[in-house]
Amino acid sequence: MNGPIRLYMSMSLDGYIAGPDDRPGQELGRDGGRLFNWLDDRESDGPSGRVYREALATGAVISGRRTFELAGRWQGDHHDGVPIFVLTHQVDDGDVPPGHSPFVTDAEDCALQPRAAAGERPVMVHGAGAAQALLRAGQVDEMEIHLVPVLLGAGRRLFDHLGSDHIELDLVRRLEDRDVTHLRYRVRQPEEAA
Repeated sequence: MNGPIRLYMSMSLDGYIAGPDDRPGQELGRDGGRLFNWLDDRESDGPSGRVYREALATGAVISGRRTFELAGRWQGDHHDGVPIFVLTHQVDDGDVPPGHSPFVTDAEDCALQPRAAAGERPVMVHGAGAAQALLRAGQVDEMEIHLVPVLLGAGRRLFDHLGSDHIELDLVRRLEDRDVTHLRYRVRQPEEAA
């Protein structure tokens, strides 16, 4: 049995994952770093340390192309040499990503390949574009949202462009820590939501 495909994202209460003007040199946008203060506790034995260790125990990564580029392509290694599958609209001739990072243009294929690579370990999803494409394709099993008590007011939203169909979620875990609430949701499949 394969592990779940799980979105991991820090998000403001008003739905932003980056501040305005996210770009190379300002990857999190203006004031977007505020969403990651909880990582100061990543080495702790508390909830944030637990969630961070779980994220690093994933067996593969799916990243959107924009996130991949803004992260400097992680120099081909997101964590522990796990493969990084980059969901993109197009692949330019001669553009070969570093490490184990193939480009994939189909959302369903971009779910199958990492599941196989990760085995029983979860697959981590990064990036709003990849999350939206995978949600529309019914390929996200869980979402780990690190909800930060701030209203950014502008920037890049996590759940734009999902279409008109609603997606039902079940809260399966809630962990409170300093400056963050870690919320894990199971994504209901369409047949369950009916």
